[in-house]
Amino acid sequence: MAKQFWLMKSEPDVYSYADLEREGRTHWEGVRNYQARNLMREMKAGDQVLYYHSRSTPPGVVGIAEVVKEAYPDFTAQDPDSHYYDPKSSAENPRWSMVDLAPVRRLESLVSLAALKGNPELEGMAVVKKGQRLSVQPVRPEEFAIVLEMAASGSPRAPE
Repeated sequence: MAKQFWLMKSEPDVYSYADLEREGRTHWEGVRNYQARNLMREMKAGDQVLYYHSRSTPPGVVGIAEVVKEAYPDFTAQDPDSHYYDPKSSAENPRWSMVDLAPVRRLESLVSLAALKGNPELEGMAVVKKGQRLSVQPVRPEEFAIVLEMAASGSPRAPE
């Protein structure tokens, strides 16, 4: 199967790209939307991810990550002390999944949401469409390439 591309959102004060770089790998837990969960279940090792900082000023793509472990049960759903606990999830019937990501590289510059929206070639990209608030989104290969071109031609390096 061909490599797929994704965009995954994280709030930088919760888990930033710098955190991923420092740790070298993380499990992407806590997704509690069925559509986003189903998308993660489609991810394969080697797929590339645009790492997007949401709720930042400005929000945008700051780095590239890679899926290094395909979907498996999200163990935080079964931990009553976890913020992501779901009493309806069990070992026999895990409702939620997660994948593992590793950093590939920080982008040369932040590609802001405004810049994404301002590029007519990206008008079909999920993150720029109204009402597209999923934390996990598919990205077409040509969209991925355009975002990388935008980062390379931008100004300062992406923020921490």
